[in-house]
Amino acid sequence: MDEETKKLIRTLGHLSTVGLSMALSIAIGVFIGYYIDKYFRTEPWFLLIFFGFGVAAAFMNLYRLYNKTKDL
Repeated sequence: MDEETKKLIRTLGHLSTVGLSMALSIAIGVFIGYYIDKYFRTEPWFLLIFFGFGVAAAFMNLYRLYNKTKDL
């Protein structure tokens, strides 16, 4: 296998994790916010706050994956 094919496969491997990384970041934020709201009975405030944190984390992961892929 030549070097360019290896680089392409490595890049595709990194990029294939983008969707999963974004979905999990948001889902974890919503999960945490939901259970904090349930515990303190403050629906929907912590859910919305942690949803925002999840979205921010998703974009931060996207930026990190972009930089990692750009360097390959």
